[in-house]
Amino acid sequence: MSTVIYSAPIFGPVHSRRLGVSLGINLLPADGKVCTFDCIYCECGYNGQHRPKLKVQTREAVRESLEERLIEMKANGPFPDVLTFAGNGEPTANPYFPEIIDDTLALRDKYFPDAKVSVLSNSTFIRKPEVFAALNKVDNNILKLDTVDIDYIRKVDRPVGHYDLDEIIEGLKAFKGNLIIQTMFMKGKTDGGEDVDNTSDKYVLPWLEVMKEVSPRQVMIYTIDRETPDHFLMKASHEELDRIAALVKKAGIPVSVSY
Repeated sequence: MSTVIYSAPIFGPVHSRRLGVSLGINLLPADGKVCTFDCIYCECGYNGQHRPKLKVQTREAVRESLEERLIEMKANGPFPDVLTFAGNGEPTANPYFPEIIDDTLALRDKYFPDAKVSVLSNSTFIRKPEVFAALNKVDNNILKLDTVDIDYIRKVDRPVGHYDLDEIIEGLKAFKGNLIIQTMFMKGKTDGGEDVDNTSDKYVLPWLEVMKEVSPRQVMIYTIDRETPDHFLMKASHEELDRIAALVKKAGIPVSVSY
């Protein structure tokens, strides 16, 4: 069972399929997972497996750790392509997120001005004005929308607490194109035997219509790459991902595929 927990505020760099040489930034507790989703495909496992005892990372801890690592990378390499907010759950859940974004942009400009700053978010806090403003500052505002079928979202992404799909979509539109949509396509079944194939037109065509409305500057489609908490999930095939990508491209939206 997948149990990747990042113990430090700064981790990596790792090679990202979508972003290149990526230095990771974890804003959540070092001993567990904090997320407004409990996805059955999350590399960090289920929320209930990793209840943290520690608090979220502080602004000061992140800034100091990040600067120390950037100084080291400046001296010894490798040079990062991107500084990526990811880690043990939803980064925008950290109450210091807006301030940490400002610090990160300043450090990026000081040490690696050619690097991009990316945030991987599940979109659940984008209606908070301070989160919305912070996301608008970064180079790659990467927001998740796996489908526009609420039953599928409840089965696979499993939101914790209130989740209003229409509200999320309106929040995505509010970025006026200054966002990247990230969508997971997969096949197989849940551990309980429910089908999770979202590669068919039943799911793809309504999702595509919303992509046209949101008009992101890019769509990233991808499939499972790491161990998952549910054991019977399967990768979408190259052919299935290519078919979906062709539909996105035909709609006039730039698209990337990670197999």
